Amino acid sequence: MNSTIETILSHRSIRKFTAEPIEKNTLDTIINAGLAASSSSLLQVVSIIRVTDQAKRDKLAELAGNQAHVSNAAEFLVFCIDYQRHTEINPDVQSDYTELALIGAIDAGIMAQNCFIAAESMGLGGVYIGGLRNNAQQVDELLDLPAHTAVLFGLCLGHPDQNPEVKPRLPQKVVLHENSYQALDRSAIDEYDQTMRDYYASRSNNQKQSSWSGEVTGKLSGESRPHILPYLNGKGLLKR
Repeated sequence: MNSTIETILSHRSIRKFTAEPIEKNTLDTIINAGLAASSSSLLQVVSIIRVTDQAKRDKLAELAGNQAHVSNAAEFLVFCIDYQRHTEINPDVQSDYTELALIGAIDAGIMAQNCFIAAESMGLGGVYIGGLRNNAQQVDELLDLPAHTAVLFGLCLGHPDQNPEVKPRLPQKVVLHENSYQALDRSAIDEYDQTMRDYYASRSNNQKQSSWSGEVTGKLSGESRPHILPYLNGKGLLKR
């Protein structure tokens, strides 16, 4: 196993950071790793907002659900779908197709993961912040996003001040299908639920009694940010 694979397999979300800043050349390397990511048809429809204004960081922390690490991580990056530059190049660009929104979201995820893996390979840690979409319109206005550009998620980066355990993932036999979709093996889910119960009960922080099935079905049983579609429509995205 090489060092790249070891870095990927040892991923943990870090929410507590030291006060040590990230050096400029290190941050430049992280961003360049993101820019090197695959891009559908080389459309390059992602922009990153680096938020250095502390007042804005504090407001973003509040808008994301009072997540303190948004305020105190060494760096906070906001990844946005961005067709604004394309429409400036040519006003005939039609950015409101659903397919183009999917391309933007996929490309942003690929770019951000490149950044994250690069950061982890240099001893840094971080955590994604989907909570920005709790108040997407307010985040949008705070960051002065133009038309055809919309907030997707944030990424905290910094020097870790905690050492959490690696969270177990679903096994390959549940996720990997061959040639066609395979029926769910409920026994494999039962085994994984027990693995997660053991993990939650024994981890060093935020211990609880819960299973994966219980957690995800609870989350998926209610509304999931119903304001997102009108927000994206208002940005000229995902209309047809």
